[in-house]
Amino acid sequence: MTAALEAARSSGLLAPGRPLVVLVSGGRDSVCLLDVAVELAGPRAVTALHVNYGLRPEAGGDERHCADLAQRLGADLVVRRAGTPPATGNLHAWARDIRLGAAAELAGGADAVVATGHTRTDQAETILYRLAASPGRRALLGMAPRDGQLVRPLLAVTREQTADHCRARGLTWRDDTLNDDPRFARARVRGALVPALEAVHPAAEANVVRTAELLREEAAVLDDVVETALAGREDISIAHLAALPDALARLVVRRLAERAAGRLCPRAAARLPDLLALGEGALDVGDGARAVVRGGRLSFTASAGRAGLRSDP
Repeated sequence: MTAALEAARSSGLLAPGRPLVVLVSGGRDSVCLLDVAVELAGPRAVTALHVNYGLRPEAGGDERHCADLAQRLGADLVVRRAGTPPATGNLHAWARDIRLGAAAELAGGADAVVATGHTRTDQAETILYRLAASPGRRALLGMAPRDGQLVRPLLAVTREQTADHCRARGLTWRDDTLNDDPRFARARVRGALVPALEAVHPAAEANVVRTAELLREEAAVLDDVVETALAGREDISIAHLAALPDALARLVVRRLAERAAGRLCPRAAARLPDLLALGEGALDVGDGARAVVRGGRLSFTASAGRAGLRSDP
């Protein structure tokens, strides 16, 4: 048994017979994931989803490779074509929204879970990217093995171990040159930052991931503290909020905002001083959340956007 198969089995995220949508790009991680998913859930339970973005001349070859792989493993394959990418903005975010939207559509009709091939290597890169790009505790927590409908069964294995699994099973994969294109921030993290840290200490990747695991456990304790402060309510008195330590008050504000918006609201906590000074009225705190103070109590409503599957950049 390979390390990847053992890790996926131990995760408990791939139940035998439960409908499962597997995101398959044709790269080593997703090829490995589809193989272990078929092994653990059974081929009849698995639907492979491939999104052809048409961004590279090799895109057609990637699609054919995924079709051949699905046929070999006995899984159904659904292909979506993304259409024209935006002229400006984050290309990776656009691609992520396309594939998660398609996955949510497939999974919703079958009450399925959606599996991605994120590995321990991806976890370390994600944490480092977030640490550089966005402040706050959430940046250090990394990706969770389960996030609602989304599961990540390979988070305990490295990219090298998924390649080892593919070689052991005689499975080939396709390399996406955009993953190493230095125009993209994530590629610079992968190609420059991670090697620099490993030059400082060879266990840098493992240490970053272990730190995130410990912080995630501690975050669960903080979540309990926040729930205690809210006492089961969906609002809080301004006087009570002002009396809390600032760090706890910010967490309370963010929790209320995210419950109302149904999505992450990283900017809400920074508006704590504005909310305490608001008096009676309303304030848009960003990310689809709007704060309302009436009768000395703070609550939130959704102002824009909608909830859905999330994944990390």
